[in-house]
Amino acid sequence: MPVAHGLKPRQQRILTRDGTSLAVSQWGRPDAHSTAVFLHGLCLDRTAWDAQIHEVTKRFDGRARAIGYDHRGHGESSPTPIHTYNVDQLADDLDDLLTAIAPVGPVTLIGHSLGAMVALTYLSRISHRCTAEVRGLVLCATASGRIARHGVGQLLNLPVLDGLVEIASHIPPRAATAVTTPLRLVLDQLSTHGGINQRGLSSVVSSALANTSLRTAVGFLPSLRDFDVHTALTGIRAHTTVLSGGLDVLTPTAHAEEMAAAIPGAVHLHVPWAGHMLPQQVPSLVGKAIIDTIAASESAQPIVRVPAAVS
Repeated sequence: MPVAHGLKPRQQRILTRDGTSLAVSQWGRPDAHSTAVFLHGLCLDRTAWDAQIHEVTKRFDGRARAIGYDHRGHGESSPTPIHTYNVDQLADDLDDLLTAIAPVGPVTLIGHSLGAMVALTYLSRISHRCTAEVRGLVLCATASGRIARHGVGQLLNLPVLDGLVEIASHIPPRAATAVTTPLRLVLDQLSTHGGINQRGLSSVVSSALANTSLRTAVGFLPSLRDFDVHTALTGIRAHTTVLSGGLDVLTPTAHAEEMAAAIPGAVHLHVPWAGHMLPQQVPSLVGKAIIDTIAASESAQPIVRVPAAVS
């Protein structure tokens, strides 16, 4: 794990309520004025936020604590049964993490793609184990639901998806590598010679298969297909920044526009030439958005959140 602003992170393991071990890195003091929690996307890990964590620790110089962790089945966190690979379970994990780290001040949740969906699911709930108040929210290249209606997300509607999950749950790791290697070679070719949509999707999927187990990569797909917390957006009272890329074929701009319009006071930052991997493509812009959101959450009065029903 890299050093952020000259500070070595404290590494620890946190157990969730079902006994899953999560790998966690912390920068800053436990009694810091505020806490920023970074949630990575599908088939990535906590290092995906390295550039932004560096910016936060540099800007706030210990006043804000930064937390990065690997979702179950990702990075150095424990793999779990495939039926636990869903957004609701990850929201439970986030609640357990916040309970364990016990923030003393306001919390800002920063999520990319799947990670942002986890943050939205957490905020859509009426009650939590952790009593810390979430006053800041950064949603990067994501959606509040209905992913299968736009862009390449429509592939999630294919009837073979559930069968693919069933197959993945029974394939041994070595066999899974043998299965995915030829597929990655094809995807690499498409990422070089295909059209814009093919290049974007192929690049992301190829990288995911190279760094994450097939069980994890496939296991979350039905949950993404069915994910929908749109009706809860109007109940969010955190200071919210939504970021989108004009070339994002996984979560097209329409999703960001929908979220920004529904969340009271949300700010929408759009980068026409960027794609789905905004933290890597425009790291400084994403970092500034995070810093501005944390600063706004620190200076604000406590927020009374009115949860909305989730359909």
